[in-house]
Amino acid sequence: MNQYETVFILNPVLSDEQVGETVQKFADVLAKSGAEMVSKEDWGLKKLAYPIQKKKSGFYHLFEFRAPGTAIQEMEVEMRRDERVMRFLTVKLDKHAIAYAERRRQKMSNKKKPAEA
Repeated sequence: MNQYETVFILNPVLSDEQVGETVQKFADVLAKSGAEMVSKEDWGLKKLAYPIQKKKSGFYHLFEFRAPGTAIQEMEVEMRRDERVMRFLTVKLDKHAIAYAERRRQKMSNKKKPAEA
């Protein structure tokens, strides 16, 4: 199984509950396809570089996972069908990208830990 990373942007008019349901839907599609989730990140509401569907912002999410190639196709078909998804991009990670992603996750987890006195 190869390791992949998918970033997708959800419509900014969705409520927090709707965003959570949508993210869970795609995680379930991957799990059903035999994928193993490595990391999920919620990057929050961010301004877009250019308007998409007359929207200037969107909810960004990142999935990092190991999966067979067929799982990618199934997830992307579901994303195309879902009107809440404005854009998505899936890339296959090579060994250098995997190492970088691991360092980035480690750095993020160190930032989240409270400072000990």
